[in-house]
Amino acid sequence: MKNQHPNILMLHSSSDVYGASKIFLITASLLKKNGYNVTAVLSDDGPLIQQLTASGIEVIVLKLGILRRKYFNISGLFNRYSAFKTAKKKLIEIINQKKIDTVYSNTAGVLVGAFAAKKCNVKHIWHIHEIIEKPALFSLIIGKVINKYSDKVLVVSDEVKKHWSKHIERNKILTIHNGLDYSEYAIDQSSIRQELNIQPHHILIGMVGRVNAWKGQKYFLELATQLTKQFNNIKFVMAGDAYPGYEYLQDELKEIIIKRGLQNTVLDLGFRKDIPNILKGLDIFILPSILPDPLPTVVLEAMASNKPVVATAHGGALEMVDNMNTGILIPWNDAETAVKSFSQLVSDGQLRKKMGDNGHKRVNQFFSKEQYERCIINALEFN
Repeated sequence: MKNQHPNILMLHSSSDVYGASKIFLITASLLKKNGYNVTAVLSDDGPLIQQLTASGIEVIVLKLGILRRKYFNISGLFNRYSAFKTAKKKLIEIINQKKIDTVYSNTAGVLVGAFAAKKCNVKHIWHIHEIIEKPALFSLIIGKVINKYSDKVLVVSDEVKKHWSKHIERNKILTIHNGLDYSEYAIDQSSIRQELNIQPHHILIGMVGRVNAWKGQKYFLELATQLTKQFNNIKFVMAGDAYPGYEYLQDELKEIIIKRGLQNTVLDLGFRKDIPNILKGLDIFILPSILPDPLPTVVLEAMASNKPVVATAHGGALEMVDNMNTGILIPWNDAETAVKSFSQLVSDGQLRKKMGDNGHKRVNQFFSKEQYERCIINALEFN
């Protein structure tokens, strides 16, 4: 290995097993495979710890003072300052004790690693998965911090790069598309239709994602409402639990389903571990994000499962979905127009198969784990 500084401290904001956490696990595992001595620091307990430990990676649980929207108030900011100060002191101790050469911060909400790295005069890499448009002042401040306290900024899509280039020197920013190991999606059959009593003649449309206002669960229900006016052989599934503090949104979704009479049409599965099984059972996958989703991992998973992807036309989906070839891009604020643009996909099984097969080829060509490995190692081995 060319790298002369193999001791790396990797920080992440969550211990769940959704998009950014999956990429964190893959990155940490690839670095260990390539000779790095990896120590991971997570802000809370959760299933990601077990997966990292199973990969032979040391994990330290430490409250990192993660900056989230719910702290955007006076008491919240005092809370974050106290947690940040404590975390910085502890991280400095870890950096010195383990002779860390590089600190890697995953997501824009992990601020403390940048300041600890600066204090210890070690290299800092920031891996940005977000597009933060509002509040504009917050986006500006975060951008300035990232620019000042990073040696290199990795972004997951060109759309993310375009957004942060307003505040960060362009020569610091490098786009590296996420890549996954798709072997677990190469399954022949799914049990989800039998489990949910979905009949063979039903078209099953689904989405997978954590429940959040911008992830588009409510828009998905708008699309479902429009589609049920046109088709009587259609069912919908939603999978994913709520971000901590957003549990009330799940209650709102249940109310919408009842109000629109979708109880027998939309099935909300909540948190599920068997995502490959769910995706394999779908006929169409929908990404309904109403704000730009930087590079949604679940789209890659759906493509790897040979499913056509219908995605709102912003964020990383613009780079992932080859419109009218592997899927269809739709507006994020007009359900009626959106449904018109992909209704043919609902009625045409041959078109679904063609787009799904094309998506499978595309994901393996442009978003492979091997390609991601080459890019991430090269990015971390700069002088």
